[in-house]
Amino acid sequence: MLSQLKKQSTSVLRHYRTLSKRTYATDSQEVKKTALYDYHVENGAKMVPFAGYAMPVVYKNMGALASHLHTREKASIFDVSHMLQSRVSGKDRQKFFEWLTVADLQNMPVGQGTLSVFTNEQGGIIDDTIIMQQEDSLYVVSNAGCAEKDLAHIRKHLTLFQNQGGDVDFKIIDDHSLIAIQGPKAAAALQDLISGDLNDFGFMTGRFMDINGIPCHVARSGYTGEDGFELSVPTPEVVHLTQKLMANPDVELAGLGARDSLRLEAGLCLYGHDLDETTTPVEAGLTWTIAKSRRETGGFLGAEHILPQIKGGVTRRRVGLTVEGAPAREGAEILDKDGQIIGTITSGCPSPNLKKNIAMGYVKNGFHKKGTELSVKVRNRVQPAVITKMPFVPASYHK
Repeated sequence: MLSQLKKQSTSVLRHYRTLSKRTYATDSQEVKKTALYDYHVENGAKMVPFAGYAMPVVYKNMGALASHLHTREKASIFDVSHMLQSRVSGKDRQKFFEWLTVADLQNMPVGQGTLSVFTNEQGGIIDDTIIMQQEDSLYVVSNAGCAEKDLAHIRKHLTLFQNQGGDVDFKIIDDHSLIAIQGPKAAAALQDLISGDLNDFGFMTGRFMDINGIPCHVARSGYTGEDGFELSVPTPEVVHLTQKLMANPDVELAGLGARDSLRLEAGLCLYGHDLDETTTPVEAGLTWTIAKSRRETGGFLGAEHILPQIKGGVTRRRVGLTVEGAPAREGAEILDKDGQIIGTITSGCPSPNLKKNIAMGYVKNGFHKKGTELSVKVRNRVQPAVITKMPFVPASYHK
């Protein structure tokens, strides 16, 4: 059993090394450091280039597999300071961002947040993003690997909107770092450092609060499928706050290796793999992000392509699969019972919790139903696979 766990941990780590090299790091990129870089190194982190930053993939005291399981059982801190944080202000801010995304922001209460997507003129997904409604602004977090593309897209449409008389301003939040504490013990660890009560703090809501005397924006969200929080912290204070959270015996540091297997068990997409600019929200199984009012009125980029798909269907769909044999990685072919290619794997790894191989990919419409028996080709070997409902591991969000 121990040898099997070690093999699985090595497989997860190898998967993430490949992922980081393939998508987010190039030899010509100048690798940046987050404010927690030295803290990671002091705690035995193996650092890798990811989205232009040196990021921890695993720590010497806990392998990727053990870190994954610790997050599911207790709580882990992830440095996500590489993510792009921004603020949108002005009286027309909701109207402007409703043009860029599929969210209903004008009817979203203060303190509420939502997962949404930036779309292009063809209905493809430019990036996925979290948007929080604040009293006088929108707080937006998007992917580090898409930062340049996102900013160019936003600024292009910002100029057009302002030239038409729109009152909106967009600013990058560059004086705050971002950490996520995730897992069933996350709330208790945070509760020790605040004066208020977290019981009425619902999933996908945000508020300003002092944590150990440090003013932060706190969102009850994350990308692991577990309860947890994302803390936007003044950069000079982020090491100190991380140390305070780490003083709790249930809290450990976690790296990108665990983060990727956690999000895949939770059935959550990774941009550049499960989502891209040729994929629409409907194809990606993200129709739920398109608010009811937006389905009726449209008014966002690519609506003329996306809205007909909601009623008329699509030719391919994102699905989850469990796979026998070796793990099916990105690019592996998905075959029907006759051996015909009907799709492609976009993410895959061994599931530490389920002790089986899981994957995500796109298949032709009609092959997407739960229980459909298919095959995948891994290193020229055809292996059985079955369509499986996602999330693979049930979510534990705080309601």
